[in-house]
Amino acid sequence: MKTSLSRRELLKRLGLGAAAVALPFPLSAGPAPGSVLDRLVSTLDDTDEQRLAEWSSTVRDQARQLGTMTTGVRAVRIGELAVGTPYEAFTLESYIREGGNPVQREPLALMLTRFDCVTLVESCLAIARASSASAQPSWQQFGREVERMRYRGGRRRGYASRLHYFSEWISDGENRGLVRDLGEELGGIADPRPLRFMTEHRQSYPALASDSVFREIASMEQRLDKQVRFMIPSDRIPRMMDRIESGDILAFATGIPGLDVSHAAFAYRDSSGTLRVLHAPLSGGSVEITRATLPEYVSNIRRATGIMVARPLRG
Repeated sequence: MKTSLSRRELLKRLGLGAAAVALPFPLSAGPAPGSVLDRLVSTLDDTDEQRLAEWSSTVRDQARQLGTMTTGVRAVRIGELAVGTPYEAFTLESYIREGGNPVQREPLALMLTRFDCVTLVESCLAIARASSASAQPSWQQFGREVERMRYRGGRRRGYASRLHYFSEWISDGENRGLVRDLGEELGGIADPRPLRFMTEHRQSYPALASDSVFREIASMEQRLDKQVRFMIPSDRIPRMMDRIESGDILAFATGIPGLDVSHAAFAYRDSSGTLRVLHAPLSGGSVEITRATLPEYVSNIRRATGIMVARPLRG
């Protein structure tokens, strides 16, 4: 049997820098208590629920003071509260490594005390929406908001029902009123390359050891051939930066064969209006707001070709 490459090893072979963290790799959390295979929600630390209560209360207080806040602005306010939270890779799939069946309904992994880049985006948006709807959102409400973003059509089934390619995360969310894809209106160009990264690196995905799951992922990749992806090239970013709002979702497009993006984050405007990046970086070890501006940040990502941009909606 072919030995699986570690994620760090594969990143190295692909020539990616430390900023590249959103490859559609198996992401996993630690073992959930109780029934691992089908808990609606799981928390590994009381601090998770404490953070939900505190962060929700803080953003609601700020919204009352300002009179109104968009979903994106709410999300970056929560992201500010998350600054310093440790980065942890493989936060969604430990159930497979522990013997879980990727064909069966996937457990919903939730955490607010550690993030990778995508779970940071999902968690901030989930709290933004849940706190808008409820004065004191429950862990279950938070979980439902994450679930409807993370899975195709908002329906959590097996491993293949998860939105592994971030461009599909955007398009599926747009179809359901969760985000608005801004790529085309911001002057983006179509990226026609077929997405085959997962099936071409089967050995790096434990779930794809299942032939049926492999076939489902292959079918999903082929369906995405019909979906147009709009990417703003790196050299055009400075000309349209003023149209990006704080709280917009950024996906960093890559030239890696078979892959759409290598990282996900929030656009963040500081007090002077400078556009920066709020994200969970692989190398930094914790959630941060970059010192670099958005164009500077993109220029420092090896093999980056541009960005995809989506605006969060209330949903």
